[in-house]
Amino acid sequence: MLSVGLAGKPNSGKSTFFKAATLVEVDIANYPFTTIDANHGVSYVRVPCPCKELGIKEGCGRCKDGQRFIAIELIDVAGLVPDAHLGKGLGNEFLDALRVAEAVIHVLDASGGTDVEGNPVGLGNHDPVSDVKFLEHEITMWLNGILKRNWEKLMRNYRALGGKPEQVLIDQMAGAGVSDNQIRRAVAEMKKELGSWKDEDVLRFAGLLRAYSKPMILAANKMDVAAPENVKNLLALKDELVIPVSGAAEIALRMAEKAGLIKYMPGDSDFEVIGQLNKAQTAGLEKIRALMKQYGGTGVQQCINRAVFELLDYIVLYPVEDENKFTDRKGVILPDAFLMKRGSTARDLAFRVHSDIGESFLFAIDGKTKMRLGEKHELKDGDVIKIVSTK
Repeated sequence: MLSVGLAGKPNSGKSTFFKAATLVEVDIANYPFTTIDANHGVSYVRVPCPCKELGIKEGCGRCKDGQRFIAIELIDVAGLVPDAHLGKGLGNEFLDALRVAEAVIHVLDASGGTDVEGNPVGLGNHDPVSDVKFLEHEITMWLNGILKRNWEKLMRNYRALGGKPEQVLIDQMAGAGVSDNQIRRAVAEMKKELGSWKDEDVLRFAGLLRAYSKPMILAANKMDVAAPENVKNLLALKDELVIPVSGAAEIALRMAEKAGLIKYMPGDSDFEVIGQLNKAQTAGLEKIRALMKQYGGTGVQQCINRAVFELLDYIVLYPVEDENKFTDRKGVILPDAFLMKRGSTARDLAFRVHSDIGESFLFAIDGKTKMRLGEKHELKDGDVIKIVSTK
C-alpha cells in the first residue's frame, strides 16, 4: 500500500490531521512530543468513479454518490525539532519512521502559536514562514549522514576497484527508503565524477535524493485560528505547494456526519444539514462553513489527493474480467481500483494483479473502447482494463 508521511515540528497539529484523515484515536494535546511512536492508519484518496461514465445507472456498489475512495497508508511520525538528524528531540525515531513514506505532508502551524521547537507561545508570536525549510534540511542532513558513513574507505575502494558509481551509492543507501532509480536520477543530475566529490557535493547529492524520494506538500494547519496574513504569506511562497488546512474542522464534520447530523464526504467544499442541531452545533457548523467557503474545504482531503496525484504522479486503474459488463468473475462491478505510477503499461498492471498473470500476459482489452492493447501500451488515468493471459 502506498505510504504518505505526516511530519513537522511538535504541536503543529499532525495528530489532529491524522485523526481527521483516518478517524483513528490518537493522543492530541497542547505540548510537544505528544506523539512518541509513529501512528499508522488507513486514509483514502478520492476520485470520481467511472461507473457513471460507463452508463452503470445503478452505480457500481464500490463508490459513494459517484466518488471512489482508494486506501493509502498514513504515517504520523514523532515531532521534529532543529538538529533532529543529530538525535535531538525524537529525531532518530522520526527519521526511521519516515523511511517508507513516498511523499511527505509537512504540517505547519499557520497560527504562529508555537515556537521552533513546538512550545506554545501564544497565537501570532511566531512566523510560520520560518518553519518551511527546516524539515527539508533535516531530511537532507539525515541522508547526508548515511552517505558519509565510511565515505573515505568507500571512495578508496571505488578508485581502486572501479565499477559503476550509481551501484556504489545504491549499496551505500540500502535501507534508507531511496529507490535505485532515484539514485540514478540524482547521479545523472550531479554531472561530476564520483571519485572527485567533496563534502559540498555529497550534501548536494543528499538534497537531490531528498527531493526525489520525499517530495513535500505544505499543510498550513490551524487556518481556523490563524491570522489571514499568515495564510496569505504561506500561499505566496514560490516553489512551494501550500494548502490551507483545518484538521479540527475536518474532525468536527466527520463526527457530525457519523452522528447523522449532516451529509458530508471528505473533500467536499460544503455540507448539508439533515439532522436536528442545537444552537451551539448550528453556530459551530456555520463557522466551519464560512471557513470552507473561503478556502474551498477543510484542506485535509486536498492535501492527500495532491500528494498522491500531483507530487507522486499516480493514476487510478480498474482491472476487470468481463470488459462488457465491467465485472469480475463473481459479477462485482469495478471490483478493484489500483494506484499506479503514470507511465505504467498493460503488462505492469498484469503484474500488479498477480505475478503469474504478468508472466503469462498475452494482451489487454480497453473496457471503454474494446480495443486490444499490447504489453507496452501506456495506460491512462481511469482506464478500465481486462488482462488476457494463459493462466
